[in-house]
Amino acid sequence: MVVCVCNAIRERDLRDVAKDGELRCAKAAYAQLGRKPKCGQCLPFARNIISDITATA
Repeated sequence: MVVCVCNAIRERDLRDVAKDGELRCAKAAYAQLGRKPKCGQCLPFARNIISDITATA
């Protein structure tokens, strides 16, 4: 599933980054992927994905 259309970031990419590092914010995950949020509509969904991963870790 595509999370961020502007940057072509998939849910799998965010999950991988969240599993590998100790991220607490979506912007840090985007930075780790070498991108920046553009329109920002995806940030709430990205935060949910990251919080799900960190809660189960």
